[in-house]
Amino acid sequence: MSISTVSTVDSKSGGWEGVKIKPALAILALILGMWFTPAPAGLSTQVWHLFAIFMTSIVCIVVKPLPMGAMAILSIAACVFTNTLTVEQTLSTFNSKTIWLIVIAFLLARGFIKTGLGSRVAYYFVYYFGKSTLGLGYGLMFTEFLLSPFVPSNTARGAGIIYPLCTSLSKEFNSDPKNNTHRKMGSFLITICYHTNLITSTMFITAMAANPLMVIFAQDFGVNLTWLSWAKATIVPGLISLISLPLIIYYVYPPEIKSTPGSKEFATERLKAMGPISKNEIFMLSTFGLLLILWMFGDMINVDATGAAFLGLALLLVGGVLTWDDILNEKNAWDTFVWLTTLLMMTTFLTKFGMITWFSQHIQSMVAGYSWPAALAILVIVFFYSHYFFASLTAFISSLYSAFTAVAIATGTPPNLAVLLFAFIATLSACTTHYGTGTGPVYFGTNYISVSRWWSVGAIMGFTHILVWCGIGLMWWRFIGIW
Repeated sequence: MSISTVSTVDSKSGGWEGVKIKPALAILALILGMWFTPAPAGLSTQVWHLFAIFMTSIVCIVVKPLPMGAMAILSIAACVFTNTLTVEQTLSTFNSKTIWLIVIAFLLARGFIKTGLGSRVAYYFVYYFGKSTLGLGYGLMFTEFLLSPFVPSNTARGAGIIYPLCTSLSKEFNSDPKNNTHRKMGSFLITICYHTNLITSTMFITAMAANPLMVIFAQDFGVNLTWLSWAKATIVPGLISLISLPLIIYYVYPPEIKSTPGSKEFATERLKAMGPISKNEIFMLSTFGLLLILWMFGDMINVDATGAAFLGLALLLVGGVLTWDDILNEKNAWDTFVWLTTLLMMTTFLTKFGMITWFSQHIQSMVAGYSWPAALAILVIVFFYSHYFFASLTAFISSLYSAFTAVAIATGTPPNLAVLLFAFIATLSACTTHYGTGTGPVYFGTNYISVSRWWSVGAIMGFTHILVWCGIGLMWWRFIGIW
């Protein structure tokens, strides 16, 4: 395929709008180098070629020779054209219910903004927490924490509930990436909301759908986890992580607006100007309340979180809160749908073709002969940073949790400690990238934070999580008798 087939020339300016030539050449050299390198022992040529395409896609996400959605299309084309995967295989994850939940979260947020409900709620946040931007960050964090035990989908909670509030708050203070004012407030709040979501998802079994899966896996090692025992183990390191998070982000990625004097008066005036709540706001609030109930009690009444989201979106269309044009014009939703689905597809087949099993076997041989504390430290670090290769938290847990836990126990790690530590680290490790869990693409899709900034902050938070949960956490678990 010639480069001209993926580019256009603007007839007015004559400017090149296709792929960026220099980064594209470097990326081409990377994939060709990997492609013609013989597959390591234990791996088929097919899985090695798929890994080469995957790694090239990750590099493309960072350097952006083309927009992310366009790069996803090229990755699909590469998989099919080289016979690495069939067309059916490359399109198999486009029916992922998790990704559709992410897309609908974007659309629900549009309803919050369009009706003005998001702004109204944002003004109430400003009224109660708005003496400073840091106070607003703690307000959003506290809201996320209160909801986390009752909403068993981290994507529904973070993307469907907190995300609209966060973006509404940012735009009310004229912080908008379209105007290059993202650093005023929005970047700071978006960063806090995303990382808060991961911490709260770790703290309660009912805070994320994948947590009960790890409870089931733990039974294979003779460990029975209850809601209370899980919460007891997480309460100290979790609260320390939550309290320190806004302060760390404030230091490493500070907002330009730090103080909001007169915020209470400002919020009061704006609320008066908005007048009484409108019919569309009431309809939006009612729909949101229904969704919250379905997300909270869906397991009890056999209602899937994504199915509930589709119902909510349908109601907004029927009620005229959103129009079909609103759906079509939500570009971030459809862009995210394409690139995230593509990454999920490749990680899914890397797992199916044995890449992850091969990797786990090599890790086991690497820690042979070490004392269990040393082996555990190595395993935790490798497990944590393996999340770079996964676009789904559920897929990450399904593929690696049991393998790493088994290796740790085999080296002498107490089973109770092993099953809990890897369960907590599994979720926290999603802090590293913008595609590691469902909420990441939603917050990243706001364009408040660049890829490089997201990854650099993620690296800092990752190091912090390892220190807190493997330092203070281990001491707390020793104190309460887990090991």
